[in-house]
Amino acid sequence: MKVIKTLIVLILLTSACIAQTNFSGTAKDRADLAKTSEAIHKAFFNGDVDAVMAYHHPDVVKSFSYNSYVVGADTVRAGLVAAFKVNHLKFLENKVESTIINGNTAVESYLFTIKGTPKNGGEPFIFKGRSIVVYVRYKKSPTGWASIREVVQPAP
Repeated sequence: MKVIKTLIVLILLTSACIAQTNFSGTAKDRADLAKTSEAIHKAFFNGDVDAVMAYHHPDVVKSFSYNSYVVGADTVRAGLVAAFKVNHLKFLENKVESTIINGNTAVESYLFTIKGTPKNGGEPFIFKGRSIVVYVRYKKSPTGWASIREVVQPAP
């Protein structure tokens, strides 16, 4: 009887362990992802294309809207050069809604607000939305994480 009870307890414990998957990563993973976002925001504020690109994988793909599908780091770089040439951009908000880390991949969703100020003296503008970013571990990134996919859902 004791053997049966022991087996039942072991089966239940094993089942509970298998069913409970941890997608929160380590404290270092979470800190490094936060550093990645902070560095990108600082680089946006400074108009520093090279610093922004340091956190992007060469095979990055971004979709900023239904009609905007950008493939590859060179294309992302060209878009940043064009944007920074005419605007000063600053993140006013970047609220992380959720983070999932599984091995060498992380997915974060954000609510963001960016203020743009035209360098020619035009009226400032606000761009708000939700973004889902997929990061992969990438040795060339200063934090070890690089954006490889991003989908932006502009606010109405």
